[in-house]
Amino acid sequence: MKKVYFLCTGNSCRSQIAEGYGHKNLEGWEVRSAEIETHGLNPRAVKVMAEEGIDISSQKSELIDLDYFNECDLIITLCGDALDKCPMIPKGVNHEHWDLQDPACAIGSETEILAEFRKTRDLIKEKVKMIEK
Repeated sequence: MKKVYFLCTGNSCRSQIAEGYGHKNLEGWEVRSAEIETHGLNPRAVKVMAEEGIDISSQKSELIDLDYFNECDLIITLCGDALDKCPMIPKGVNHEHWDLQDPACAIGSETEILAEFRKTRDLIKEKVKMIEK
């Protein structure tokens, strides 16, 4: 079974959304996400994924597991901070960088903030679909 790791600074939004789509769309892959720092699962990420019929509420915000990291076939960083601070990508491991805005930093009304979460969610959905099966 192939392994993919979605990495982000806080593993609260973008990487959690990617993990949710990975579980749904990447048959034959072990899918995990992790963080550089501990931030916890963002309830707005849970909400916008529920709109897609994907329940990520039981996913955990976890620090990088170096054993899993070193065994991965594909590592995807979802923000510049994760790219800069993650451990060195092992030789032979494919790496993609998706430089996505953090929807948790959005300001405005709840409607405007959720619109940013949906925009990020939709970008991630399309990118996960492009991962080689």
